[in-house]
Amino acid sequence: MKLYADEPDHEAMRALEVIVVSCLARVEVPAAIWRKQRIGELGRTDASTLVADFEVDYFGTPDDASRFLVIDVTASLLDLAARLVATRGLRAYDGIQLASACATRDTDPGCDAFACTDVSLRLAAAAEGFTLVP
Repeated sequence: MKLYADEPDHEAMRALEVIVVSCLARVEVPAAIWRKQRIGELGRTDASTLVADFEVDYFGTPDDASRFLVIDVTASLLDLAARLVATRGLRAYDGIQLASACATRDTDPGCDAFACTDVSLRLAAAAEGFTLVP
């Protein structure tokens, strides 16, 4: 959300060059934007614009690649997420996001930063050895 709405710590998120996300972000980010619209924090036009901005970042354009490296949900990723929700006390989708980060780090050990602001997810990511952003 902090990539699109001017919330506290949004500068740190926007400064990231490479962002790895679970394919669940395809639903989670627009859902968060539309929730802000429903509760009156955003107007409908602003929400539509932010969702469109997210979709450009997610899918890319004919001229620009996606801003995100999108990780698909696989059976092994779900197994890891199930272990993480059991051991770290996470909600289902947060477990999948953290499992996606763990799988990415397994492939590229240099990918060891985890960006989020949810307290429970931050604690779990730190316990898994990630450097936290912000």
